[in-house]
Amino acid sequence: MHHPSQRRKALQARFPIWTPRTISQSLDAMAVEFGQRAMVITDAASYSYADVQDWSRNLAAGLVAEGVAPGDHVALIMANFPEYVAVKYAISRVGAVAVPINFLLRRQELSYILAQSECTALVVMDQLRDRDYLADLDLIAPGWESRNFGSSLPKLRRIYVFPTTGTTRAAASRLDKVAELATPEARDQLVRRELTADPHFQSDVIYTSGTTGLPKGVVLTHDMVLRTAYASAYTRAFEDGRRQLFALPMYHVFGYVEYLLAMHFVGGAIIPHVQFDAEQMLSAAERHRASEIGGVPTMMLKLLEVARTRGFDGSNLLAVFSSGGPSPLAIWQDIRDILGAREVMTGYGMSETTASTTCTLPEGPDLLLQTTNGSFKPAGIAGDPALGGTLAQYKCVDPVTMSEVAPGAPGELMARGPIITSGYYKKPEETEAAFDGEGWLHTGDIGTIDTNGNLTLAGRIKESYRCGGEMVMPKQIEDLLNAHPAVAQVLVVGIPDFKMGEVGCVCVVPKSGHQRPDPDELIALCASQLARFKVPRHVLFLTADEIPLTATGRPQKFRLRDWAVAALSPYPEST
Repeated sequence: MHHPSQRRKALQARFPIWTPRTISQSLDAMAVEFGQRAMVITDAASYSYADVQDWSRNLAAGLVAEGVAPGDHVALIMANFPEYVAVKYAISRVGAVAVPINFLLRRQELSYILAQSECTALVVMDQLRDRDYLADLDLIAPGWESRNFGSSLPKLRRIYVFPTTGTTRAAASRLDKVAELATPEARDQLVRRELTADPHFQSDVIYTSGTTGLPKGVVLTHDMVLRTAYASAYTRAFEDGRRQLFALPMYHVFGYVEYLLAMHFVGGAIIPHVQFDAEQMLSAAERHRASEIGGVPTMMLKLLEVARTRGFDGSNLLAVFSSGGPSPLAIWQDIRDILGAREVMTGYGMSETTASTTCTLPEGPDLLLQTTNGSFKPAGIAGDPALGGTLAQYKCVDPVTMSEVAPGAPGELMARGPIITSGYYKKPEETEAAFDGEGWLHTGDIGTIDTNGNLTLAGRIKESYRCGGEMVMPKQIEDLLNAHPAVAQVLVVGIPDFKMGEVGCVCVVPKSGHQRPDPDELIALCASQLARFKVPRHVLFLTADEIPLTATGRPQKFRLRDWAVAALSPYPEST
């Protein structure tokens, strides 16, 4: 395999200038070059670039015949099925805006997003595991099967059901029948729309998790997501035909931009999984010759745990990209030793920044991988010359005074650049609050930026806590305890304390095959290396499966905090 610098040169040679496109136009350009190559690979079937191009175009013609207009919002409640990919590109061809929705949300949350996003059409799975989405629709919009949606969703005009089991309600409009609705007039109109499509128009409204309030729809454009995707392929130095395995949901920017779109640029393939199962993922990586595995740290820890037991043939695996949360320091060497990955990377980003904006380089050095979230991603031809060829610029400010702090000092990370969202859909107050007067985005994250431009994430402002009036960032404690040989994972939360206001509670997942670590030993380790106010007061043990997670695998610390308080009750206060 060529050195990363040579792979970047090959990518530059393939794309000497940046051409703004919509995501469906990008697919069409790649289909000319890679038409018969596999684009989406599953155990059941493989779909080429030409297959997805034709599939999405036929779906789009049916949607045009059904009256889906340019600018309409089309919601998707779908897992990582190949149908999701086809529908996503069909929405782009029509000139509509995709509203991908977290399929783990409950009925009230789904109802809120469907209404707030003003979607005119919905594509929905009938069921997934124990969830019956059609039963949810019966309560959200009674009469939906006959397209009588009532007053709860005034903009909604059509629902298409994707039957995950092959059969669904007889009266429901089926996704697999949409293409049959196309007429010659609709196909002619579709061609006109594709020719006049604006790459700078909205492509997506992606809703945040809503863990601190009602979900907010982040507005992104076609050019934003494609520039960011190209920057990912460039920074991570994709080789021709890279095959990427992941279970990250494609309704989130991680699965959508870093994988589905990024592999376009090298004629690669995605191997998406509907749900995360470590054994199935490892087997699929071997069977389909995956050259990259992507995930969040909780996924990587589970993959490593299973691989230690079953073994893993990593002869085809070039790279692992693990991002989206704190990682034990030992994880990086374990990824190399156990999975056989030759290139290991991490990064940092969020929906509001389109996807990752920083990344470590595949060529190292490992010290930056272990201690930072990388430097600002070089974007090659997609970059902004005013930002040194990157797509986003950061600064650190004091959260109280809003003045910029010295290099290496912690502060709130603020971002600006051409891939930063313009705001939240139909939420002017939240949009105004998210930006300062100069257009810098408040990320809500605490971190540092050193003199070399390396960014290190310290945690969320709202995850910090105050012990005796002093601010404590949990990540510092987590990094210390994650190095303990008997610890697989550590998460620290602040819990109420009568004397100190809040104190730290360490939630520990013990490493399999080791004796459970002594709580007093963990506290003593903290006391030997941390200021007194940072030393946690309590230690609780749990399994990895008991950690509450978002759909993208990130720990939900507000729920973990509630669990810790309940576990310690009625004695959480100092003694």
